[in-house]
Amino acid sequence: QVQLVESGGGLVQSGGSLKLSCSASGRTFATYMMGWFRQAPGKERQFVATFYWNNDNTYYTNSVKGRFTISSDKPKKTINLQMNNLKSEDTAIYYCAYSGPSFTGNYRSPSDYDYWGKGTQVTVSS
Repeated sequence: QVQLVESGGGLVQSGGSLKLSCSASGRTFATYMMGWFRQAPGKERQFVATFYWNNDNTYYTNSVKGRFTISSDKPKKTINLQMNNLKSEDTAIYYCAYSGPSFTGNYRSPSDYDYWGKGTQVTVSS
């Protein structure tokens, strides 16, 4: 089992910044990716960004490229999501996700991730 604890989030004005963090603990010896998804009310869970553990590659959904940056602290099994120039459409619950045994390389798919955090609310006011 892997436990994910998220921190950060909150309320910010449009154009502002927030930083999310997620720490993994437990059986984390086979980490392939850690990433972030988000879900707005009435919408499906959407891929935001992910970090590949073996080569440090990062991937983003198009709508956040140039505004969000995902990074990691590998010894601490932590990932961060720096979110700049936030827009009202970024408002959602953000979930941290961990990929281990289910990894196939389809980083945009929730099914490639085995464990999920409880989520943290990000609200951007216009």
